[in-house]
Amino acid sequence: MKLNMKTLFAAGLATLAVSCTDLDVPVDSQYTKYPGTEEAIVSKMAGIYFQMRECFGRRYMEAQALSSDEFTALSYSGNWLDTYAYANTSLHNFTDECATIDWMNVLGEGVVKANEVIDSDADPKYVAAARAVRAYFTYLEMDNFGDAPIVDKVYCEKNGVDITARQPRADVAKWIESELLAVADQLPEETTGENYGKPNKYMAYGLLARLYINWPVYTAASVDQYDAANYSNEKLNACVEACDKIINAGKFALGPAAYRFKFAPNNTELVEKGEIKDFIYVMPYHTLDATGMQYGRSHSYKDIKKLAPSYYGTAMSNSGGAYITVTPEAAARFNLEGDERNTMVLQGTVHVYDPETLLPTDQICKDRNGNPLVLETNIKLVKQSSELDVGDNVEGWRQGARSVKWFVSNEDFKNGRNQSNDIPLIRYADILMMKAEAIARGASATGGDTSLSLFNQIRSYVHAPELDHAPSLDEIYEERGREFFDENLRRMDMIRFGHFEDEYCFHKKGFENANFDKTHRIFPLHKGNQLDTNPKWKQNPGY
Repeated sequence: MKLNMKTLFAAGLATLAVSCTDLDVPVDSQYTKYPGTEEAIVSKMAGIYFQMRECFGRRYMEAQALSSDEFTALSYSGNWLDTYAYANTSLHNFTDECATIDWMNVLGEGVVKANEVIDSDADPKYVAAARAVRAYFTYLEMDNFGDAPIVDKVYCEKNGVDITARQPRADVAKWIESELLAVADQLPEETTGENYGKPNKYMAYGLLARLYINWPVYTAASVDQYDAANYSNEKLNACVEACDKIINAGKFALGPAAYRFKFAPNNTELVEKGEIKDFIYVMPYHTLDATGMQYGRSHSYKDIKKLAPSYYGTAMSNSGGAYITVTPEAAARFNLEGDERNTMVLQGTVHVYDPETLLPTDQICKDRNGNPLVLETNIKLVKQSSELDVGDNVEGWRQGARSVKWFVSNEDFKNGRNQSNDIPLIRYADILMMKAEAIARGASATGGDTSLSLFNQIRSYVHAPELDHAPSLDEIYEERGREFFDENLRRMDMIRFGHFEDEYCFHKKGFENANFDKTHRIFPLHKGNQLDTNPKWKQNPGY
């Protein structure tokens, strides 16, 4: 599969330059006749499917992770301060120049590419796929930035709206719903083989479920007026129906591979072998030919190159960036007896992991001075300031627990820190948990499932204690924090459950530059990549 995906990606590289960053480009300027050969079509579609590859591998992750209670930024005597881009994201003090949110234009480029297919005479199967990806890109725009353009010529002409203008968030949500419902059953059912990483029927229903469970967030009068305490959702039963489309297909499962292997450097091969059946929609990566996945760069201990061996079980060819570290609150969630997911977080005395089993051994990891490496869960700053500076020395480097969920292989890391771990964008586990949540919030139970039975499927799979009572919403929220840790879902969950303005780590009242404005539930439009290229657009309220 890696070879297939590499070939497809390479074929698509030549098409990337035709994208457009300015949504003022007339729709009529796009292709009216699609390239005729199958090879040309496949190449063109590859540029659409993998448009967000580099962004998902770093910047998108930074925005989601650092704005959640899972991670905080650190700097090292000025190193990795980077004009406060990461620290500001952790403190919800977003600015219109933060590097972590400079990617809405990438989504816009993807929409333009998709429209080149949609507005052409391409085979209907490619048009359906392009519409699904266009809906997904628009969903990401809406979820992260609020109001978004609906770059759909038919819709805009029918409703008399400007195709280049941002539309109200609620209208965008309704348009996304209509698009996904229109194309879902036209998409292929296969999620592996040659369709790995491409839109499929279950991707559409999975995205619908995610849209529906967040419906009150997206359709609130404004982002600051959403009130989790009075959550009322007309789409709960629709959420269950979308989940059932996937559950009843019988194609997906939590196993048979153990949890930790789903995020390993060889997870593509495990999908091919049928050992991972949890992935519904995926972004594939490879250290040489499908680059951009760099979680290890930001997550790993800063001096990891000097560890012999590193906690990844081998010597590492590059140092770590270490500017993203686990918060004490997130680390504390990994405390259930027997829970395999506990091994995802390094805290306290660090043991060397076996790179084959991905489990800690009895060997204790040593720092550059030959002392046991002990990571301090409760982070100590050099001074209490928004630089989040821990000092650039052995004492500073050991501040903060570390995520090893996206396990790093030096065979990958030596190549510009690019990893081969594929990133699942929608997992079957999330379908089970969304259905459990919808039922807990009042949806009708179906198929013999209850919120408890669905919840305990997750617990049983990871060998964590099962509940003997229907899970509360608080328990579902906490469980999502374990199951989907470091998967870019926590910010979304925090907003839906009403915890985005919570105090945690350095995001505390009285801490320099910590922000609690409810308008910051969405990011500002980036000045250089969005406002300057779309001068008619206005900045989001609160910025």
